[in-house]
Amino acid sequence: MNLFAIVSFIIIIAAIWTYAYFRSRSVDIATSEGYFLGGRSLKGFTIAGTIIMANLSTEQIVGQNGQSYQAGMQVMAWEVTAAVAVVALALVFLPKYLKYGVDTISDFIEIRYDGTTRRIVSFLFMLTYMISFMPVVLYSGSLVFNKIFSIDKLLGVNQLTAVIVIATFAGIVGMLYLLIGGLSLSAFSDTIYGIGLLVAGLAVPIVGLFLLGKGDLLDGLGTIEARTPKLLNSIGAYDSEMVPWPALFTGMLFNNLFYWCTNQMIVQKTLAGKSLKEGQKGTLYVGMFKVISGLILVFPGIIAFNMFGDSLPIADDAYPKLVNSVLPGAVKGVFGAVFFGAILSSFVAALNATSTLFTIDFYRPLLKSNPSDKKVARAGKIVTIAVGVASIMIAPLISFAPSGLYNVVQQFNGVYSMPLLAVILFGFYSKHVTALAAKITFLFHVVVYPVANLLLDVNYLYILGAMFLLDVLLMWIISSIKPLQYTFVFEKDTNKVDLTPWKYAKAGGAIVILCVIGMYVLFSPLGLAG
Repeated sequence: MNLFAIVSFIIIIAAIWTYAYFRSRSVDIATSEGYFLGGRSLKGFTIAGTIIMANLSTEQIVGQNGQSYQAGMQVMAWEVTAAVAVVALALVFLPKYLKYGVDTISDFIEIRYDGTTRRIVSFLFMLTYMISFMPVVLYSGSLVFNKIFSIDKLLGVNQLTAVIVIATFAGIVGMLYLLIGGLSLSAFSDTIYGIGLLVAGLAVPIVGLFLLGKGDLLDGLGTIEARTPKLLNSIGAYDSEMVPWPALFTGMLFNNLFYWCTNQMIVQKTLAGKSLKEGQKGTLYVGMFKVISGLILVFPGIIAFNMFGDSLPIADDAYPKLVNSVLPGAVKGVFGAVFFGAILSSFVAALNATSTLFTIDFYRPLLKSNPSDKKVARAGKIVTIAVGVASIMIAPLISFAPSGLYNVVQQFNGVYSMPLLAVILFGFYSKHVTALAAKITFLFHVVVYPVANLLLDVNYLYILGAMFLLDVLLMWIISSIKPLQYTFVFEKDTNKVDLTPWKYAKAGGAIVILCVIGMYVLFSPLGLAG
């Protein structure tokens, strides 16, 4: 990065923080609802921006483009099919969460089941965020940031030292975001970073196509079609190591439903909306973004293969090398700020979710006296500092872990994701399911899922799909043998915001689903891959 890029990077980071600070000043973060949920004041566009940036991380951008460099557009399933789950969040899950007036996913678990099941779910969430998400986001994001912008050379240090510096800086800035402005400040910041990511992210493949076509974008696309038509096919073989096509309707679908509809880090953003209408608008905006996000997170990897061939020894080097090849040095500062925002936003989202869960699910119930709202918010800030510092300290240690550990950690969500989805769906639609059924299902899954991964030589998405069906079957059997002795009915009038739905919600959901189908037709033998 040259001097101009460094100065522009600093100015953009400072300007976005200043904008977000003044936009969020009206929210009282001395209260728990203000600190954890932005005072339930967010509108649709802001909700969309903060969800998108919470979801995206630098490792995801680089990793998926690295996978497409090897396997092509089949990798887009992780992005495009997520739009289906986002529609489910808008039309099914969010209306129910808001109707029952919950602040967290575990809130719903206690309302429908019991406090013990609630704390089991909350503990699993926190364990995942603290061990397999936040430190990995900081380390892998800093590693990628250094690879693209050569911070080690700029500072005259080795790579690990540069990664520690970047991770520490990102971690401290993230903690300050929450301590100074809570969720609302980070949400307004995420919105600007999201716009920047959309513009900068699309600029990379567009400029890449121009270079491939020697000044003509369509010629560049034609070059890819002629050279590597197979890479443009989004339909993976049934035995693909990346995304086998049958898994789209089983493990991938269920995994997406867990992540987008029952994951505290994501759902918390929608619960911060000022009404159901705004929450639905925000989530459906996210759905439209997910449909086109393959052009940012996947397609550049195919461009990289056409520009560099199979010369790259490490597939994850495809995106960094492409960025360095197509972007002029003058805009590196802008791109660096957007990339930094991706690290920051994912870290802050998980940090806020962790402090929310610990404070509300463990701190508040364990106190003998009923603590004041301000005392709960103050405890949340202390937890934010403690967890944030721990994540910063753990992040560099990932570099010393065995090479295969990262993938194992990334699959850790599978230990509890499927039973949680099953428990919530039964909680919505069964009046006689019991807390005992929920606990036994969690125990069954935690034992069987790792064993299945060790013994079965198949893509783990197949295992996730099968495990979800077994979890549902087990809950149904237990609830049939020993049902609830009374008909469960949710309390009425527990909502905290206006529940009037967005009048275009169903139409918007239908459009998103049609766009998903259209994207798959485009990247298939019927379209570009033909």
